[in-house]
Amino acid sequence: MNAVKLAAIALIVAGVLGLAYGSFSYTKETHEAKLGPIQLSVKEKQTINIPVWAGVGAIAIGGVLLLVGSKKR
Repeated sequence: MNAVKLAAIALIVAGVLGLAYGSFSYTKETHEAKLGPIQLSVKEKQTINIPVWAGVGAIAIGGVLLLVGSKKR
């Protein structure tokens, strides 16, 4: 399998996952103060929304790359 087909499949999978989940979140830990053995920290939950157009665009670009990559043979 060549690099173009792998990139196309990766884009299609990423687009489908983006449409299925719509967003993902992660926890960001920031250290506020360190006083000897005592350490105060804050955990902040961040959420990133994935737009529908980005998922559809990734699927479309992946499909075009898959078609172009298979026609080059």
